[in-house]
Order: sequence, then C-alpha cells, then structure tokens
Amino acid sequence: MHRGDKLQERAEAKNLVTPAHRIDPLADPRWVEFVERHPRASVFHTPGWLEALRRTYGYEAVAYTTTPPGIELTNGVVLCRVYSRITGRRMVSLPFSDHCEPLVNRSEDLEGLLGSLETDCRREGWKYVEMRPRTTCALSPGGMEPVQYFYFHTVDLSLELEGIFRRFHKDSTQRKIRRAEREGLTYEEGRSEALLEKFYRLLVRTRQRHQWPPQPRDWFRNLVDCLADKVKIRVASKDGRPIASILTLSFKDVLVFKYGGSDERFHNLGAVHLLLWNAIQDGKSNGVREFELGRSDSDNLGLVTFKERWGATRSQLTYWRYQTPTSTALSGWGIKLARNFFAHIPDRLLIAVGKMVYRHLG
Repeated sequence: MHRGDKLQERAEAKNLVTPAHRIDPLADPRWVEFVERHPRASVFHTPGWLEALRRTYGYEAVAYTTTPPGIELTNGVVLCRVYSRITGRRMVSLPFSDHCEPLVNRSEDLEGLLGSLETDCRREGWKYVEMRPRTTCALSPGGMEPVQYFYFHTVDLSLELEGIFRRFHKDSTQRKIRRAEREGLTYEEGRSEALLEKFYRLLVRTRQRHQWPPQPRDWFRNLVDCLADKVKIRVASKDGRPIASILTLSFKDVLVFKYGGSDERFHNLGAVHLLLWNAIQDGKSNGVREFELGRSDSDNLGLVTFKERWGATRSQLTYWRYQTPTSTALSGWGIKLARNFFAHIPDRLLIAVGKMVYRHLG
C-alpha cells in the first residue's frame, strides 16, 4: 500500500472516532469565549488577530473542533486559508504568527482533527497544511513532517523588577538602559495615527537595512483597529527625532514584542533597550507573568545573543507540515537574489513591493 493510501486510511479511521466540525471563528460566538478561558490560548488565537489578517490579506479563518454545533467548545485548531497564484493554496495555523498552539487537551481528539485536515488537504487540492505549535509535545504530527526550526525567547516576569533587572547582561543591556536614561530620550506610547506613522517610518528603515520589504501600513492600522487596547506602540525620540519604536501585543498575562524599527545612526544611545525596559515595567504593573521576545532564525546569532542578554529563556519552535507530493518551496538562491534587489531600491518602491508580496507569504 502506498504512503498516501495509508495516510488516507488512518485519517478516515480517526474521523470515524472523533468527527471534525468546521466553524467560522469570526462569526461563532463560542470561539471568543473558548479563547478567553483556555489556558494555552494566545493573542494569535483571538478574533481580533484573525480579523486583521482577513482585512489586510484576505485570509479566511476556519476552526476545526470535535464539539458539535450548539455546545460549548472544548477544543479547537484554528487556521487560515491562503489563496495565492504564486505560492499556492494552503492552510496555515497561523500566518504571520510566531506560534499557534492547538487548543486540544485529549490526544485522540487532536489525532482526529489532524486526520480531517489531511483529508481536506488532498480532497480540496491544498499545497500543504502547516501547524505552528509553541510546545514541542503539543502536536502529535501523524503524517506531518518538520519543515522549519526557530529559537524562541521569553523573559520571566514573576520576579520583582529589581530581580528582573539584575538578570540583564551588565555591559550590553543594563548599561544601555542607563545610557538612554542619561541621554534624556523622550518616551511616548499609545495607538494614535501619529505614533503609528513614526513607528512605520522606522520599520521601513530597518527592513531596508535587513534587505526585506516592510509589511503594508494597513496591516498595522488593522491591528490597532481590531485588537484595540491589546496593541501598544512605543516610541523613543532624541531632540524631537524618533529614533526607535516597538509594537507590543498583550493577552491575559502575556506581553509580546512583535515588531520594531530603529535609526541605526543612534543605536549607541540605547533607545531600543529603553523601550523594552519600559514595556517590561508596564507589563509588571499590569500583572504580566511572561514577556515574549519572539522567534529567531537559529543562525541569526546576533539576534539570539541580544535576546539572551535580557535574561531570556530559549526554547525551540518547530513548524510542521502535511504536504502533497507536488509541494515546492522558494529556493535559497532565489531569496538571496530578492534580498540583493530589496537592498538597492528606494523606500517608496520597497513599500509598494511589500504591499504586493506579503499576502503571498503567509
């Protein structure tokens, strides 16, 4: 028997035990209630994040659950349908999200839901189904295979502020924070259009430095509109000039550092360090227990070192896929050529490229 036949036989057997129901998490009121009470839910599971993805990129959200209609949800796996003539039709849980834990407590339920996803992938002609769990043991992959690995860093905020600060690297982190305070940098926070514009200009500058286009401006506007007080933009300025900015997300007792930008000419002033330290202090005052510094490519030693100098704990993120035999990926040389091109085009064109390409990258 061929491997594909075996997978189909297994998936169909699972579905006989735990049939899957598909719901719209943006229309079914049970989803928001379920996410609010589930201990492993994150900001990436919320209707606000899903709605921002829909508005900006046109992604359709769907949740798979074993719970029948009309009954309080007990589990769920949320994904987005991504339609692209360039990169193919696929299901991703979730696009532009560092992680998205399957909110399933029983292994047999998870097996059944993954089996349903595999069956739908073949029947509907999807290129692949991708899962992005935060914990290594959260996913019983079945026919899925690991396709990407990242480092993931979190800062424990359960200590008092003084204890948190003592864990920072003395030379690279503590001194940078003190330097920023001596420099008299001004600090702003909020969700206004003016702050968004300052943040976006710095993001564009940073993306060009990293040879990659920025996300569309509307993505950040939609995050502010859809997530409301779960979003905060923080800006540091020197003599009225914005020199660094970060965007953080919050949900329950977790704070997430999601996006950032800076003017490299002022890096010696410690503005980014000041913003992260202010975010930590803000989080502590609001009962936050964990500060996520996000994922990093394992070979990006500079970024990994920067995060670990904040006393962060490193873990591994593994992304899993069930792929159809015809699946292909963008080759390494293709990405290298693209980066060389992005490094030499003006800001206006770089922004236009980002607006066109991101919906194909989710």
